[in-house]
Amino acid sequence: MLQKPDYDYIILGGGCAGLSLIMHMLTSSHLSNKRILLIEKEVKDKNDRTWCFWEKGNGFFESIVHRKWNHAWFHADGYSSLKTLGPYAYKMIRGLDFYQHCYAVMRESGRVDLLHESVKKVNNANGLVVVTTQNKVIQGKYAFNSIMAEQTAYKKDDLVLLQHFKGWIIETPSAFFDTENATLMDFRVNQDEGTTFIYVMPLSPTQALVEYTLFTSSLLSDEHYEWALKNYIAEYLKLNEYSIKEKEFGIIPMTNHQFSVGEGAVINIGTAGGQTKPSSGYTFRFIQKHVHAIVGLLDEGKHPLVKKSLFEKRFMWFDSVLLYILYHKKMPGARVFSLMFSKNKISRIFKFLDNETALHEELVLLNTLPQWPFMMAGFKVMMK
Repeated sequence: MLQKPDYDYIILGGGCAGLSLIMHMLTSSHLSNKRILLIEKEVKDKNDRTWCFWEKGNGFFESIVHRKWNHAWFHADGYSSLKTLGPYAYKMIRGLDFYQHCYAVMRESGRVDLLHESVKKVNNANGLVVVTTQNKVIQGKYAFNSIMAEQTAYKKDDLVLLQHFKGWIIETPSAFFDTENATLMDFRVNQDEGTTFIYVMPLSPTQALVEYTLFTSSLLSDEHYEWALKNYIAEYLKLNEYSIKEKEFGIIPMTNHQFSVGEGAVINIGTAGGQTKPSSGYTFRFIQKHVHAIVGLLDEGKHPLVKKSLFEKRFMWFDSVLLYILYHKKMPGARVFSLMFSKNKISRIFKFLDNETALHEELVLLNTLPQWPFMMAGFKVMMK
């Protein structure tokens, strides 16, 4: 006779993926009797990150969207355009708002236990999953893991870039920012380090998030990020008087490495489960689609491993081709994105980057990019 597990679902890691999965679980009437445990070593009481993403209509977390924009600038040398984003909106959710919202819903549900400990080991055993923490051994029917390994076991032919960014929330003494229009990408900054751009998200007439972002193989000194932000604010925003209210720094892996989807009763989610878009670093929307699909399988009493169709896997190839171009510097990233944004409708670009286009739409978009470097990159990727 099988031993009854302590919990139905054990969530390992209380970041975006873990909390999003719990929130989707709590909305399912089919899972209303399930016992859930969240294991997260840290207390989530700081605004430690910001998620920006595009989305149609009202999304699952619409109530905590801090700001959203229907228009956004794209700048590059020789090309500037204010894009109308419809039917999409570009949205921002602050980390602290997200944590507080999720924890409030969890407390109100009375169905989620919280354990602040480090996870030491996760094993499949006798049809269950066994999670060992600092002080406990817990059994569950399934474990959903978003905790990244300390070191990813990249393979020889994996393409790996880092998206690293430093952002400041700045405040001006009087009204300065146009809150209706964001800056999605500004490539007019120095490109010597690799693909480099700034984005500007106005939060109010006197506040904005200004973020310096790079796609490169290695990180830079803190002084470099600080200098780049100061220089951009002075040269392009034409601001001399402002104060820095908050700072953030982040690193997102951009790689075509095949992350494990899990094994047995252990399912990987978030970046650990391959939900970071390899060619852009966007993660939030992919996490939402993934956890929604997981809950759909659980609702049907099925194993919650979400499988991609062969047709869907073509997007991994598209990502690998662009990563190859950027990693081997076959073409400047600023040039690639400038062509993409100047020759395509923004809705087509967003749909493509969301892995939601049909093949004929992809051919139209790809036809706006230089054929030879992309054909050669595609051939190299296929040969690996």
